[in-house]
Amino acid sequence: MSEQYGSDSIKVLKGLEAVRKRPGMYIGSTSKSGLHHLVWEILDNSIDEAMAGAAHEIKVSITKDGEIIVQDDGRGIPVGIQKDSGKSALELVFTQLHAGGKFDSDSYKISGGLHGVGASVVNALSLYVDVIVERDGKKFHQLFSNGGTIQSELEILSDSSRTGTTVRFKPDPEIFQESVNFDYITIKNKVKQLAYLNKGIKLNLVDERIDKAVNFHFPNGILDYVREENETKTKINPNVFYTDGKFEDIEVEVALQYNADYNENLITFVNNINTHEGGTHEDGLRQSLTRVINRYAEKVVKANKQPQKFSWDDVKEGVICILSIRHTDPQFEGQTKTKLANPDAKKAVDTIVGDAFEEFLLKSPDDAKAILDKNTNAQKARIAAQRAREETRRKGALDTFSLPGKLADCETKDPTIAELYLVEGDSAGGSAKTGRNRKHQAILPLRGKVLNVERVQEARAFTNNEIKSIVTAIGTGIKEDLDLSKIRYGKIVIMTDADVDGAHIRTLLLTFFYRYMKDLVRNGNIFIAQPPLFKIEAGKKVAYAYSDAELEELKLGDFSGSRFTIQRYKGLGEMDPMQLWETTMDPERRTMLQITLEDAAVANEVFSDLMGEDPELRREYIQENAEFVENIDF
Repeated sequence: MSEQYGSDSIKVLKGLEAVRKRPGMYIGSTSKSGLHHLVWEILDNSIDEAMAGAAHEIKVSITKDGEIIVQDDGRGIPVGIQKDSGKSALELVFTQLHAGGKFDSDSYKISGGLHGVGASVVNALSLYVDVIVERDGKKFHQLFSNGGTIQSELEILSDSSRTGTTVRFKPDPEIFQESVNFDYITIKNKVKQLAYLNKGIKLNLVDERIDKAVNFHFPNGILDYVREENETKTKINPNVFYTDGKFEDIEVEVALQYNADYNENLITFVNNINTHEGGTHEDGLRQSLTRVINRYAEKVVKANKQPQKFSWDDVKEGVICILSIRHTDPQFEGQTKTKLANPDAKKAVDTIVGDAFEEFLLKSPDDAKAILDKNTNAQKARIAAQRAREETRRKGALDTFSLPGKLADCETKDPTIAELYLVEGDSAGGSAKTGRNRKHQAILPLRGKVLNVERVQEARAFTNNEIKSIVTAIGTGIKEDLDLSKIRYGKIVIMTDADVDGAHIRTLLLTFFYRYMKDLVRNGNIFIAQPPLFKIEAGKKVAYAYSDAELEELKLGDFSGSRFTIQRYKGLGEMDPMQLWETTMDPERRTMLQITLEDAAVANEVFSDLMGEDPELRREYIQENAEFVENIDF
């Protein structure tokens, strides 16, 4: 071999080089989620100051130049010389991994930024980071650039009577090649959520690009959160259950209220981190609520026939519950910080919530009766749904050995390469069947609108032919029976027309997957196809555009000076099989959107608003988000 593997082959990355070399290890990815992760890292530092009782107001700004500025009125990052390194503490925080105050329990008893890498990682992945610290009667300044290089030494700008930290940064487009454009809605949702979780803190967001400003301040914290979530819904118990307490240094806060919906909305946090995979704290909550409701039911109906005990599935239907705990040493499963592993968190939540919820039911008999009635109806519906499931299994409707007749299956049985296209309409389904790669692409045509599962109980969902076909084809089962090891297709692709009806069908399907097969979303198995909007043609030269902007680029570029014709595709059926393959299904040329569960709390809210009973919420959501949608056709 010509290449030699010796001691010189071993490279040592210095300083922040490792972050720039492998950014995904630190921020997950360099896509939209990774870009916004930079904001969360700096914002978390300010929130930690608030949790320590040192900060009361935080402002996040998106500048016209695409910068982020995070300003707080906390204690200010220390600027003195750190004895072990001979460098200022501020310089260490922004240039050294695993340097910061989070490792000192005297400085931060509770913190969301656990690993001490936040500020330095942002510095490594930015064109520049400009820091101003006000403390000790002075205003200090230091500038870093080009991935963390010190551009100017720490300097005193002036005297100052306030305290706090202001961080301005701009992401490096060499790292974030997909986009360096921050999304207002994403940041607004995060800021609002943090305001709920830290009661009394003022959080302000300004977007100079679109001249928008919002201020969030919730004196009642997560109690206000639950009230807003239930504002337009039919409430079962008018009084919101709320408690907070401390058990062996673990702070627990819970707010809960039932509504007439069929789906639960249980959102859990640890030190402001959204634990959408749950964990021990959620286990404690489920255990305490189920135990207390069963105990109360026994007391209420003790003169009657002993009722069947409620399960968690009965207790959770229609509940909106926010659980937030603060732990001095949280341990998470995996790298994502989304599933809590501390055993003591289960006992803390179980104890605090159990005692308080039992007292709530005893002191509020009207609320208690309404909740019990809701649980009883949910239990009846669950039993009916189980019977419906068993009946459909007996008939073979959910049996993977009895696949739906309209499914054009693929040849491979290897789910790592197999793909299932859910296609709107028979016409497009026919084109897709003809144009596909039969070896690894399966086609399931869908007729008409899929059932809106947000508005119906589970038993009715099993009477819907389209839903039964989808579940059967995928093979994993649903909800608590879902088994990812039985999946038949690694990619499940929603392919609909680029119009309003197509968008509606996409939303209905995503709602179904989110409510009934959430593990597929969490596992990254759900995708949205992106068919072209336009075909531009001049002689033998043909190109496709997936947006208005892309069409304009083609007209001014490759087709400049040509006499061209433009075809606007209103539906998939307008493309012949070869065009559909070339533009939308060919793995070498297609573009697909992967659906992720970055923020389950926001997803819950969006699906509830868009697919629920209140048309006013849908109108408001569309109006608020319309100006941020670059291409409604995806």
